[in-house]
Amino acid sequence: MSHDEPIEPIDALRRIAFLLERSRAGTYRVKAFRQAADTVVGTAREVLEQRADNGTLHDLPGIGKSTEAVIREALAGDRPAYLTSLEEKSPVRLIEGGEQYRDALRGDCHSHSDWSDGGSPIPEMVATAMELGHEYQVLTDHSPSLRVANGLSAERLSKQLALIDRINERTGDFTLLKGIEVDILDDGTLDQTDAMLDRLDVRVASVHSKLKMAKSAMTKRMIGAVRNPRTNILGHCTGRMVDGERRGKALRRDQSSFDAEAVFAECAAHDVAVEINSRPERQDPPDDLIVLALDAGCLFSIDSDAHAPGQLDFVEYGCERAQRLEIPLERIVNTWPKQQLIDWAAGS
Repeated sequence: MSHDEPIEPIDALRRIAFLLERSRAGTYRVKAFRQAADTVVGTAREVLEQRADNGTLHDLPGIGKSTEAVIREALAGDRPAYLTSLEEKSPVRLIEGGEQYRDALRGDCHSHSDWSDGGSPIPEMVATAMELGHEYQVLTDHSPSLRVANGLSAERLSKQLALIDRINERTGDFTLLKGIEVDILDDGTLDQTDAMLDRLDVRVASVHSKLKMAKSAMTKRMIGAVRNPRTNILGHCTGRMVDGERRGKALRRDQSSFDAEAVFAECAAHDVAVEINSRPERQDPPDDLIVLALDAGCLFSIDSDAHAPGQLDFVEYGCERAQRLEIPLERIVNTWPKQQLIDWAAGS
C-alpha cells in the first residue's frame, strides 16, 4: 500500500502502533494507539462517523487528541497525516544486510503476549506474524518463577494452549506453535512440570536470575538445562544488555561468565540450538560466541524475542549477523518447514 492510499481507521491505528513498536518508541505512545484500536473494533462505523461529525470521538474510551485525528481522517477517506509521517520516516529495512537469510526464515521461535510480559493479545501477534509472511510463530510466554514477567503457572499455560487450538482453527496455512520460555533454575532444572513441557511444540530455556553467578556454577547450571531432553533452544545465553532502557534510565549489563566452549559442545551433542536473540538491546550472543558455537557444530535459531507486534521485525538484526558470520542456512532451525521443526523439537 502506498503512503497516500485511503485506509480504514482500525488498520491505520494498528499500522501506527506497529511502526512505533518497530522503532522502539515508548510504551505509553504505543499503548495509546492499541487502546484506540480496541475501541474502534467494538464501535459501529456509523457511530464513529456520527461522533466524527459532531466532534465527540474523544468521549469514547481510549480516544485522545492524536488518535481522534487519525480516526477522523481515515473516516473521511484520507490517509492520516500521522501515519504518513511515520511511514516516510520508517526505513523499509531496519538494517542493511541479511536479506537472503530473512527471506529464508519460515517463522520465529521466541515471542511473548500479554499473558506474560508482552504488550499485546495473542491474536494481534498472530495477525502481524501472518502479515510478515511467517508460516509459523512460536508463542513462548514466561514460566512461573519469573513473577516480574507474570510467568504462567501450569494451569494458566494449559488454558493458553486451549486458546491456541481455537486460534489455529481460523488461520489457514499459518500455525501458532505452542511454546514456552522456561527459566533455567539455579540447579539447572527447568521451571515447569515435565508433563506440561511435553505438551509443547518448542521449548526455549533461558537464564533470567542470578546472572552474576560464579563461572563454574553458571556453566554447570547451563549444561544441566542443555542436557534436559525437553530443551530445544538455549535463549539469550549471555544475558547481556548493550542498549537498553528501563523506566526511562539507560540499562547496561555485562554478559554472564560461563565456559562457552563447554556449553556449546553440550548444545551440539544434545541437538540444542543456540539462539541468536535479535532484540537490539541484547544482540546475544556476541559475534565471537556465535563463531565459537558455529565451530562447535551447533544449530541456531534467529528469534525476535518480540514483546509487541512491531518487534517481530527485529529478526532482521539477527539475520544480518547470521549472514555476515556465514552460518549455513540449513543449521538455522527456523528456516526449516514447520513439520521438520516440530519433529526435531520432539526428538524424532
